[in-house]
Amino acid sequence: MFFLDIKSEKYSPRSVLNALSRDSLSSSGDDASSFNGSMVSSSFASPSGKPKHKPMSPYRFISSLIMNSPLRKWTGSETKSKPKPQPLIQCFTYNEISKATNGFDQENIVGIGGYSEVYRGDLWDGRRIAVKRLAKESGDMIKEKEFLTELGIISHVSHPNTALLLGCCVEKGLYLVFRFSENGTLYSALHEKENGSLDWPIRYKIAVGVARGLHYLHKRCNHRIIHRDIKSSNVLLGPDYEPQITDFGLAKWLPNKWTHHAVIPVEGTFGYLAPESLMQGTVDEKTDIYAFGILLLEIITGRRPVNPTQKHILLWAKPAMETGNTRELVDPKLQDKYDDQQMNRLILTASHCVQQSPILRPTMTQVLELLTNGNEAEIAKSWRMPKD
Repeated sequence: MFFLDIKSEKYSPRSVLNALSRDSLSSSGDDASSFNGSMVSSSFASPSGKPKHKPMSPYRFISSLIMNSPLRKWTGSETKSKPKPQPLIQCFTYNEISKATNGFDQENIVGIGGYSEVYRGDLWDGRRIAVKRLAKESGDMIKEKEFLTELGIISHVSHPNTALLLGCCVEKGLYLVFRFSENGTLYSALHEKENGSLDWPIRYKIAVGVARGLHYLHKRCNHRIIHRDIKSSNVLLGPDYEPQITDFGLAKWLPNKWTHHAVIPVEGTFGYLAPESLMQGTVDEKTDIYAFGILLLEIITGRRPVNPTQKHILLWAKPAMETGNTRELVDPKLQDKYDDQQMNRLILTASHCVQQSPILRPTMTQVLELLTNGNEAEIAKSWRMPKD
């Protein structure tokens, strides 16, 4: 294992994003909010439209990214005024991660995504890791860009409720290395465990934690981040069941001057997609908030959003939400062992997050206020269970 000790590129991904934020953005439809290889090359185009510089290779891209990441430490300096930055994101060798995963043994697979596989592993120093692998495939530039998008975004994210990136590897493929979550995902805890179920205090803790993570992405990052794939299988559960949002492969940077972004073709997970995203490809904070509302219903009811033998979770839950018959929504596995006030907070919040019109949905700041302060929250005093 070693730290990359390479001088940052003159045109780093971070400098591109900072330039985009400063510039007056036009409505020409350019995908400036998408953090990927095409943006890195097209951002330095000449008036003729031809790029002045060749796109970075994945290795140079990652090297520059790591050295420009805010997730770094300052250890010593050549002068007192200019401390020397040292990256906290490690670059692993292929041999290290191969040995940790027992040669990427199939028995160590803990997750399979649209463009990657996730393996459990143990490093030589005892740390348990999760290795997300995208093997290099000839001509598969789209998947490579998605992978670099995830690396570019998550390397600039630092919050207790977002996944912790330990490092990466660019030998014999592209790999992200995360801290392993012993309790798996929220999806597995709700739907796949044969014995028992998550009790109410843990469910409520998870709901509030995911809300805090989303609030951080939307409001506290230097550049607004739209996750675009909030769902139970993308929520990791730490040792104390503290939730962490993961999988930023579809995420978008959204410049402050933009109200929304359009993505064609539509991407995401059916069942969590907001109506405007499904029909027009619209992407903004409110599409994440809709998905969060579906996630809340999943936590409350214990039902999958989409099940071949059942109605979509929203169609099933809507009558009970409109009539206020909340007991019909509660997961039977809870056996009536829950806090009534907390349950009502989650149901009320979910009902507003899943509104058909994005204008009627709350912001994550408002969601957090309701979840943490309940009926004492200022916004809760004026809220009513809405009906379309």
